[in-house]
Amino acid sequence: MSPTPARITAVDTHDIRFPTSRELDGSDAMNPDPDYSAAYVVLRTDAADGHEGHGFAFTIGRGNDVQVAAIDALRGHLLGRSVDDLCADPSTLNRDLIGDSQLRWLGPEKGVMHMAIGAVVNAVWDLAAKRAGLPLWRLLAEAEPEWLVRQIDFRYLTDALTPEEALTLLRQGGQGAEERTARLLERGYPAYTTSPGWLGYDDDKLTRLAAQAVADGFRQIKLKVGADLDDDIRRCRVARSVIGPDLRMAVDANQRWDVDEAIRWTKALAEFDPYWIEEPTSPDDILGHAAVRRAVAPVKVATGEHVQNRIVFKQLLQAGALDVVQIDAARVGGVPENLAILLLAAKFGVPVCPHAGGVGLCELVQHLSMFDYVALSGTTEDRVIEYVDHLHDHFLDPVVIREGHYTAPTAPGFSAAMRPESLARYTYPGGEFWAADLDERKKGQSA
Repeated sequence: MSPTPARITAVDTHDIRFPTSRELDGSDAMNPDPDYSAAYVVLRTDAADGHEGHGFAFTIGRGNDVQVAAIDALRGHLLGRSVDDLCADPSTLNRDLIGDSQLRWLGPEKGVMHMAIGAVVNAVWDLAAKRAGLPLWRLLAEAEPEWLVRQIDFRYLTDALTPEEALTLLRQGGQGAEERTARLLERGYPAYTTSPGWLGYDDDKLTRLAAQAVADGFRQIKLKVGADLDDDIRRCRVARSVIGPDLRMAVDANQRWDVDEAIRWTKALAEFDPYWIEEPTSPDDILGHAAVRRAVAPVKVATGEHVQNRIVFKQLLQAGALDVVQIDAARVGGVPENLAILLLAAKFGVPVCPHAGGVGLCELVQHLSMFDYVALSGTTEDRVIEYVDHLHDHFLDPVVIREGHYTAPTAPGFSAAMRPESLARYTYPGGEFWAADLDERKKGQSA
C-alpha cells in the first residue's frame, strides 16, 4: 500500500500590528501615523518534514482585520490539497485563486482580495523553497526557464510580452549565473535606506540618521516629501549637507500631488539633485506619470509599491511613464506576478528597485531582486533594494545589511516566518502588548 500523500491541513491567520505610529516610524505626507501591520497566514501540513508555509499582506493598521478576513475567504481552496503537487506546480493554485469568479468580482486582480491571494501564494512558495532546501532566490534562479514561464499568467500581457519572449529572456539571463551567485554570496546586493527620511522626524534625528547611513556604507538615502514645500526644502538642504554631493538622494511624495503640482514641487527641489521622485501622483494615473517624467527630467520618476497588478505595470512601461520600476512583494498576486513584472521590466530595459518600507517587506523582496540579478538582468547597476531599520527582530531569518548591501539569505524558504513570541505579543487586539495597552488606556480614562 502506498503512503497517504501529505495534505494542507490548516490555514491559520493572525492580525499582527506594531505601534510604529508612536515614534512616527514610517510617517509620510499621505500616511502620517502608520502602525505597521501584517495580515499573516501559516499553511500547516501533515507531512513528516514538519515544514510550514508562511506569508503575509502588509497594511498600516486599521483594516488589517479586513485583510485577514480576505485571506480566510481563500481557505477552501487550500485545505486538503496535495503538498507534493502544490510545491511541484504552484501555478495551479494561483490559477484557482485568480479564477474564483465570485471572489474575482471583488477585484478583479486588485485590492484587498488580490493582496490576500498574494499572501497565500507567497506562503506556498515559502513552503516549496523549504521543501527544496533552498532560499527562494536560489530556487527561482536554479529553476528551469520553461518551468518558470509556466508559473506566470500571461493573460493581458501578450501585446507587450509573450511566453516565448520571456523564455528567451530567461535563457539569456541565466548565462553566467554561477559566477553571479558566487559574487552575490560574497558581496551581497546594494541597498539604500529610508530610515533617516520619515516625515515626522525632526532635523536632529534626520541629521543623525543620515550621517549614520553614510558611515554604514549606504550610497543612497531617501526622504519623504510633499506636505509643505518650505519644510521639504529645509530638510533636503539638511540631508544634502550631511551626505555630501556624491551620494544619491531620492525623494518620495507618496501620491500626494496632482500632476501639475508634482511638476512644480519637483522642480523646486531640483537644486538638491534628487535622483528620483517617487509616487509623485496617483499610482493609477499612467498618463500623469508620463507627463511628470517628461517635465522633471533629468530627475527620474519611480513608482510601483501601490501598482495593483502586472497589467498596470505593463501600461506604465508601454507609455514611457517611469524610469524605475518598484515592485512590492506583498501588493500584487505573489511570486509569479512579480516574476511577470520583472520580465516586463527586463523587456523594456528599465531597472527594478523594490519597495520595502514596512514590516517584513525587506525580508521578502530581497529574494526577488537577487533572482533578477542572478538569472535575468545580470546586473546591479542602478539597482538598489530599499532598506528600513524597523521590526526585523521579529523574524526568524531577518535581513542582514553589511556595508550598505543585503547579505544573500542562505536559510531555506522566503524569510517570511515570524517569531512565535512576536505573534503572541502583537496579535490584535488580544495579544500581550495590545491587551496591556488597552488596560493602560482604561486606567487613564478612569483616573
